[in-house]
Amino acid sequence: MTTKPVLLVVEDDPGLARQLRWAYEGYEVVVAGDRRAAMDALRLHEPAVVTLDLGLPPDPDGTAEGFACLAEILAAKPDTKIVVATGHGARESALRAIAGGAWDFYAKPIDIDRLGLIVARAFHVHALETENRRLAKRGGEGRFGGLVYASPEMAAVTRTLERVAPADVSVMLLGASGTGKELLARGLHDASPRRGGAFVAINCAAIPETLLESELFGHEKGAFTGAVRAVEGKIERAAGGTLFLDEIGDVPLPVQVKLLRFLQERVIERVGGRKALPVDTRIVCATHQDVDAMVADGRFREDLYYRLAEIVVRIPALRERSGDAALLARHFVTRHAQALRVAVTGLSADAAAAIDAWPWPGNVRELENRIKRAVIMAEGKRVTAADLDLGAGAADDALLNLRAVREVADRRAIARALARAEGNISGASRLLGISRPTLYDLLKSYDLHG
Repeated sequence: MTTKPVLLVVEDDPGLARQLRWAYEGYEVVVAGDRRAAMDALRLHEPAVVTLDLGLPPDPDGTAEGFACLAEILAAKPDTKIVVATGHGARESALRAIAGGAWDFYAKPIDIDRLGLIVARAFHVHALETENRRLAKRGGEGRFGGLVYASPEMAAVTRTLERVAPADVSVMLLGASGTGKELLARGLHDASPRRGGAFVAINCAAIPETLLESELFGHEKGAFTGAVRAVEGKIERAAGGTLFLDEIGDVPLPVQVKLLRFLQERVIERVGGRKALPVDTRIVCATHQDVDAMVADGRFREDLYYRLAEIVVRIPALRERSGDAALLARHFVTRHAQALRVAVTGLSADAAAAIDAWPWPGNVRELENRIKRAVIMAEGKRVTAADLDLGAGAADDALLNLRAVREVADRRAIARALARAEGNISGASRLLGISRPTLYDLLKSYDLHG
């Protein structure tokens, strides 16, 4: 037996409530006549979508009770899609409701067919967001903990690493900066028999050449000025575990020689020492550089390359990961909203479209930084395309659901223009840069009732 999706109708007019109940046979329609009944129904049925008349008792001619109900629903169930009813001439209320977290609005008198489309789209978007959260949770709790993905491109990478993890071989990860190479290296360690040992990471590009040898191999007391005691290097600290060498292409040639000896003989000598110390450490390395070209130019030892690259795994850029940008963006919105204690609950439709269209040259790192800033700057409950500040290119390049994205943008621009022009069509058309007949056509198309 198939369970119908629950639609909560918050409406104090019994006749209109009955009409809506009859109109939506495909849903289990639950009707509430006031705020208290609406909250009881919300907790009992957990509907994905709510239609809300802002004029509720004890103030049916005002909107205070309706806005209080909107805020209370979103506080209890932030993912609920709320579609508010607005009367003729109440555009300010509609704009305020959208800014307060409502998903969409509809105008009275009600056009059942148009409202049906809005409700159906709300259920569809809610289902997509629920699935995205499920996939994000699966990615975050998988064997490569912390890695969020759903794309087949990244799934292929993790399957390869899962197969490689049990084998005690060196692995080289090739990919642009910000693609998550360290997360993958940590996941490889966690999926290996060495998971009980330490995972030690070092960025070879961030350490001066004169200090890198000591960082990797350690030093003995008196090896150089300031060496007042013997210190273990990163290779020793990772004994029994995994050493992750990020930006391996920046290792200078003299250090490459010592690293090659370690990989061949599994022994090291600390700086200033003469004793060979056996160390059992697995090496995983990564770089964004073209190592083949570096070998050909003599900047990287060929024999070391083959020791480090027993298995080579190429990491796709974010733009090559189908659908992962929006999925990661929602994950970062949730994470940073909780960390910053702000009431941002997700992405607007135009923001999701802009994220999918942007090329993300800085990959996941750029995306997270952009989302964190947008969460801080967002004025409403959802991050919008304007909050992301991606520039005109994001909208120009949008290829997914372009019609829906344009409709969202048109609706918002028209509503704002009408509000600023106090309902005057001529004034609004001038603000929008279009003719009056064009604006009338758009008002009719989007049922905005100018």
